[in-house]
Amino acid sequence: MAADKSSPVEKSWTIFKEYHIDEDVGFALPLPLEELPHPYDAWISIARNLPELINNNQLRVEVEKLATLSIDGLRGHKAQRLAHLVLGYITMAYVWGRGDGDIRKVLPSNIAVPYCQLSEKLGLPPILLYADCVLANWKKKDPNGNMDILFSFPGGDCGKGFFLVSLLVEIAAASAIKVIPNIFDAVQREDTDTLQKALLDISSSLHKAREAFSQIHGKYCVCFWLSRCNPLLSEGLLYEGVWDTPKKFAGGSAAQSSIFQCFDVLLGIQHTVGGVPSDFAAEFLQEMRTYMPPAHQSFLLSLKAKPSVREFVLSKGNATLQKIYNECVEAMVSLRNYHLQIVAKYIMIPASRQSKVERSSEEASESESKGTGGTNIMDFLKTVRVKTVNCLLKED
Repeated sequence: MAADKSSPVEKSWTIFKEYHIDEDVGFALPLPLEELPHPYDAWISIARNLPELINNNQLRVEVEKLATLSIDGLRGHKAQRLAHLVLGYITMAYVWGRGDGDIRKVLPSNIAVPYCQLSEKLGLPPILLYADCVLANWKKKDPNGNMDILFSFPGGDCGKGFFLVSLLVEIAAASAIKVIPNIFDAVQREDTDTLQKALLDISSSLHKAREAFSQIHGKYCVCFWLSRCNPLLSEGLLYEGVWDTPKKFAGGSAAQSSIFQCFDVLLGIQHTVGGVPSDFAAEFLQEMRTYMPPAHQSFLLSLKAKPSVREFVLSKGNATLQKIYNECVEAMVSLRNYHLQIVAKYIMIPASRQSKVERSSEEASESESKGTGGTNIMDFLKTVRVKTVNCLLKED
């Protein structure tokens, strides 16, 4: 029998498909569906006209008219992901309305029941997730490969920015996933030359992700439709016909992105001690994994089970190899520095200004410091950055 001469990368894509990882877009859903068959097209119609319905104060009226649908007709992963995305948008719009404080604390059963059933089937929480609004919320709008999002909240380009730029960052970093099999193959064979080349590819991809991130300027706005930390909904949301008590879930957050937790694991950037979260930031990152698609969670666990790249680099005492490894870590530090700058500019400063005009000081101090996921965002990002910096290998 002829020997298998395929490269580790070629062999890996069969494995990656098991983890729902695409060769071109990484953790993003490749070419998401844009339509659902009847009768689910009623959901699509509302989601597609969300900004107009919200602005005209008709969204809740239209939602309450919807029939309760069985999810049995949603065949295939892509159709189910689209339905989860659409129901997430409808849910958040129904709850928060126009953002003027007139909220709903009960999600009606005609949405809550199919939404929760579908969420259970997909292994996802029943809330609008990063996996929905970023990873499954896109289309190619022209032959040149330019992209647009499928659904949006009011706010025009500002509202789209959070989702579309996050997707571009994901895709830019995705090319680094291709070399992960080469990295572990090189560690196993103690092939430092191959490892150096693969780590250079990782560093290059992360720099491209940082460049994609820079497109956020002028396109980012605080999206309260994603938030779980608004004091107006402090007890959570009651899913009528599903649970007897309100439930609290984290809103869509970049912390739910698998791509950067993937590189944390690969590079040995530790947020835990002995597998136990070492602080609130580590606990939050661990919690956010439960908001990722189960296949992506499994991929992160599979990386954790592999030999430590960091320990291998340390064991070799190779100055060039250590330098290249550090370049990867420094690229992660650069991304996290930039994230801090963006949050300060587009969340903290505007929220501080708004609080002086519209809110009591107690409400302001609580919600202006929180991210869409519900954690104290600046403390969280600074803690994660420090952990990343600490991973840099010291020169002898």
